[in-house]
Amino acid sequence: MSADMAPSPPLDDPVERYSAELAAALRGPAGARERLVAEVRDGLAETVAAYEAAGALPERAVREAVAEFGSVAEVAASCQRELTVAQARRTARALALTGPFLVACWWLVRGTGGEQGGVSGFAYQVAVQLSSAAVVAVVLAALALGATGAWGRWLPVAAERLPGAVAWTGTAASVAMAVTALTLATAAFLAEEGPLTVLAGALAAASHAVVAGPARVCRECARLSAAVPAVA
Repeated sequence: MSADMAPSPPLDDPVERYSAELAAALRGPAGARERLVAEVRDGLAETVAAYEAAGALPERAVREAVAEFGSVAEVAASCQRELTVAQARRTARALALTGPFLVACWWLVRGTGGEQGGVSGFAYQVAVQLSSAAVVAVVLAALALGATGAWGRWLPVAAERLPGAVAWTGTAASVAMAVTALTLATAAFLAEEGPLTVLAGALAAASHAVVAGPARVCRECARLSAAVPAVA
């Protein structure tokens, strides 16, 4: 039987049902989420087996193991904090990656309308503003990567608040990229340097594609983490 045809784990198994509910409650990078769920599933299964080996009936063994591990909501809250940091780092890397693209947009259209009016001049101004936003995005990305990594022990408050800041910065940047791509595509029909403007618009569109998805997931992660009471 091929891997695609392999049967799904039976959800009448309490351990698998617990794991499925946990996976459904979490948001974040798929690999990290699957790793956390697998760790919880294996640990819970081992704990159930230990209670059964000690003489507990299966139903009681499951209840005791879950009581020891915590409810799905409790475990999800703990796992979500880790996933939120991982997603913030992924979004920050996406922002850092798009920085050169946005500077390239300015470089390509810098001569298409700096001293002109009309659509070409407007496209130039948009590219200038976007290049400035690129600098801000890259600085925030570097701060986020540091505060959620090596600097985290010295910047605990920043590390807690940065996922939300990264999420909304990424969202704002992705919207700006989409608007810029549309503006440059429109300008390409009227500007003499059409091919360069089209290329700049393509770079803006590519930047939007890189940032939009991670930023959306980061917003969801930040929202879920913010709903979890801080641990004293």
